[in-house]
Amino acid sequence: MPRINSRLTSVALLIAGLSPLLGGCNEPVTAEASISAVIPEVSVVTVVPKPHAMVHELPGRIAPLRVAEVRPRVSGIITERLFKQGSEVKAGDPLYQIDPKPFEVELRAAEAALAKANAIFEQASLQAKRIQQLTARHATSEVENEKAIAALRQAEADVAGRKADVARARLHLDYTTIRAPIDGVVGAAQVTEGALVVQNDAASLATVQQLDTIYADFTQSVSQLNGLRRAFESGDLERIAPGAAKVRLVLDDEALYPLPGKFLFSEAKVDASTGQVTLRGEFPNPKRELLPGMYVRVLLEQGVDSDAIAVPQQAVQRDAGGGSEVFVVKDDGRVIVRPVRTASVQDGQSMVSHGLKAGDRVVVEGFQKFTAGDKVRAVMWAEADASGAAGALPGETASVRR
Repeated sequence: MPRINSRLTSVALLIAGLSPLLGGCNEPVTAEASISAVIPEVSVVTVVPKPHAMVHELPGRIAPLRVAEVRPRVSGIITERLFKQGSEVKAGDPLYQIDPKPFEVELRAAEAALAKANAIFEQASLQAKRIQQLTARHATSEVENEKAIAALRQAEADVAGRKADVARARLHLDYTTIRAPIDGVVGAAQVTEGALVVQNDAASLATVQQLDTIYADFTQSVSQLNGLRRAFESGDLERIAPGAAKVRLVLDDEALYPLPGKFLFSEAKVDASTGQVTLRGEFPNPKRELLPGMYVRVLLEQGVDSDAIAVPQQAVQRDAGGGSEVFVVKDDGRVIVRPVRTASVQDGQSMVSHGLKAGDRVVVEGFQKFTAGDKVRAVMWAEADASGAAGALPGETASVRR
């Protein structure tokens, strides 16, 4: 009997302990219901057609604005190098010194010959005056007068010739100091002191390149140029005013060169071996970041699409077949899939040529929160206002076509 009472007491205690838990089973389970009732929030951009600069990315190389090879204008022995290799020089700065002594002697000889010619001229001038006076008094013949005049003219011509010899000798003496022909950066010295240099020699003594402004020479295929011409003729693209086309450079390390340039011209001929046309742009180079021979990619504006549609690149997704698609939020808040066709990309903006229209709300962020057909709450993307591409005209976007 005591054992039965003990068991009854244990069962009673167990029931008493479980009663709070059993009572909790009657409370409504609202956590899961509340989660399912939350409408996910996604970031969207509203499609607004706007002018869009059509930019082509073209391969090119840097070339100096001016190049001058330094050569001697007289022959002689180099006695001194007067420049620091790789330094900036101004036009007229001395670069080399040729031994001037032989040219100083030549100048003194020319000056002596000029002095002699002047003395002869003075004597001939006095003689001509005397003969003229005697002829006037009929004291001598007209023939003697004519001889005196001829001698005077010959002496005058001899003086002019000697003056030219002096000027030439002075010029040669000045040429013994070899000077920089242009402003720029002088390269490596090709000769040293003691070297014999020869006038009009094909070998240069140094090279000076002007680099404060540089050229970018780049090429474009004839097929691209023909496509642009047809787009202009059909009205799909508008021409950019002469001198208004922007040109940018992308360096070999993918960095965008910060200073824009200007488009100068395109060649009026096609390279028969490549089918390419050469074009040229000009860029400021104050820090000498751009060096001749560098490979660059040139971003050239070649037309404007007046009502282009651009969306952030992250808004464009890939479907199972590899095609492009975007998620569009309809007026009732539900998400639908919209196949699109993209033309090009620049600075995070995808240019959509087909599939979107003005006013469409395209999802940019929050793709993991929904599936097609779900209802969402759309908020404007915080970075939507930054959709203008760098380097585009104010109020425009830009795309790159390779």
